[in-house]
Amino acid sequence: MKPLTLAACAVIIGAGLGAGTASAQQAPAQPAPFSVGNPLGLPIAPGDGTFAPMSGNVKVYGAIYSAESCSYDPDRGVIVVPNRGVGQNVQTNNGWVSFINHDGSVHTARWIGLQNPGAQRANLNPPLVLNEPLGSDVARGMFYVADRDGGTSPTDPSVSVVRWFDLRTGRPAGQVRVADSTGFNDIAVTSDGTIYATQTGAGDPNPDPSSWHLWRIASNGEATILVQGAPLRQPNGVALDPQGNIVVVNIGNDEVLTFSPAGQLLRTERAAQPGNDGLVILADGTKYVSSVRNGGVSRIRPGQPAQLIAENIPNPASMCYDSGANQLVIPMNANNALAFIPIN
Repeated sequence: MKPLTLAACAVIIGAGLGAGTASAQQAPAQPAPFSVGNPLGLPIAPGDGTFAPMSGNVKVYGAIYSAESCSYDPDRGVIVVPNRGVGQNVQTNNGWVSFINHDGSVHTARWIGLQNPGAQRANLNPPLVLNEPLGSDVARGMFYVADRDGGTSPTDPSVSVVRWFDLRTGRPAGQVRVADSTGFNDIAVTSDGTIYATQTGAGDPNPDPSSWHLWRIASNGEATILVQGAPLRQPNGVALDPQGNIVVVNIGNDEVLTFSPAGQLLRTERAAQPGNDGLVILADGTKYVSSVRNGGVSRIRPGQPAQLIAENIPNPASMCYDSGANQLVIPMNANNALAFIPIN
């Protein structure tokens, strides 16, 4: 190949600049209709042709990446898993939502979040934002996630955002941004749309009780701190009991705390291990608690001490109850997997 002369380089560079200017003057792309991913089969995207499901003699496992929580969709009979994707400092708006079958196989690899981060998601109508979802809940026909904005660098503060999506269509249906919170961990949503959210805050070696919060977000979006500091000790999982009280597990100790909707401490129970993350409460009041630091799952039946029913699970995070198969499902954080525990 003949070497380029300086003059030739100048012509090429000039042509490139001209093309860039012309491109910049083009009309912006029209918004694309919001869409979700197909179940396993082809095509992956609904707009790419007539869908044909994957053959029944194939099972696929996976589709989980850095998941912190899950919820159960009783209408579809699937486990709904929000995946955090990479960190905010690497790529914003990188989260997605998977559907998983009772046996752990993949139903839909990417339901929400089929599109790439950046222009593809921003150009949807409505646009999709799903940054780094942690806790989740299903309520009122919606799928709620504890997400955040910011946190892209040490100088970019994180701000808590709860986002929710229509469970039938996957379309973004609303969000509430809480500027005074640096990051929600888990959420629980009532039938009237009230959201309870934990802010875990700072623990050892420099614990800061003022950063340990249980928030209440009314259905009109008004956010208030319901409980701050002790008896919270880095609050993590949160759920509602059959009486409508708010139950919180601490990662900083073994306490399982029940608060009234007004924030009054009603009861303190103890899990079999400290360092807790996940919480499931059944209709009969039985509680299941997972310890992300110690790998066990405790069962606390009403009025009885905790029993350890599973142990040595690597990093069991928040969890959900799959009522269709009577089992606990536990995302395993950085292990990119789900643990399944049948219960009786």
